[in-house]
Amino acid sequence: MQKTILITGSTDGIGLEAAKMLTSEGHRVLLHGRSAQKLKKAEAALSSLPTGAPVESYVADLSSMADVDALAEAVTEKHAVLDVLINNAGVFATSNSVTTEGLDVRFVVNTIAPYLLTQRCLPLLGTSGRVINLSSAAQSPVDLEALAGRVKLSDYEAYAQSKLALTMWSRHLALGLGEDGPAVISVNPGSMLGTKMVKEAFGKDGGDVRIGAGILCRLALGDEFATTSGQYFDNDSGTFASPHPDALNPLKCNDVVRAIDATLAQS
Repeated sequence: MQKTILITGSTDGIGLEAAKMLTSEGHRVLLHGRSAQKLKKAEAALSSLPTGAPVESYVADLSSMADVDALAEAVTEKHAVLDVLINNAGVFATSNSVTTEGLDVRFVVNTIAPYLLTQRCLPLLGTSGRVINLSSAAQSPVDLEALAGRVKLSDYEAYAQSKLALTMWSRHLALGLGEDGPAVISVNPGSMLGTKMVKEAFGKDGGDVRIGAGILCRLALGDEFATTSGQYFDNDSGTFASPHPDALNPLKCNDVVRAIDATLAQS
């Protein structure tokens, strides 16, 4: 059965490779990227695959909450159902780490934007959909002042904290929705894979991105993951595992979600 799947940050790396795999299996893939030119190139690559599965492209800058809203609205206008949302887009190092609202771009793109996009897409996902959130093996306790843009962090700390915050709201949302919403799963797709992010941040080629793309496809479509909402999959070990202890603390997860909501209310 053909699924409709939105993948953020799907013009290169793990996102693009996952899009190729899913399109090759006949699924309708909704590509997202910041660059219209890169999206056009990615769409052409997918459209040339022998399955002939439909492909769509959406331009949005996920450091802008207005763009995130516009992305959700554009998808909603064209689709009554979204089977899978893969929040793949992420930022580690950048020449401009502060947004126009004074927030750290890592928290905005890695944590807040996927939270807002997921909330906006919940009506499309229903109870049978899935939300796959790209976390990381790098997870550090979240400084709520840093999330709110009042404390500056190093690239690594901002990234690691933003990924734990993503993992925390994923679990909070999953437990809150229960059987009344989609399955929400966070995943470390694999450490030091050969993405543009890894190359720019660490100067290394990294491992095969198909390792990460493969687990995204399994989580999105595999029957064995239909009842694993709220869990964290560690692809380094190839199994579900415990995330950072803070992600298992309901009070701390609630604090992070409240901080995200407060930040969105001010933006």
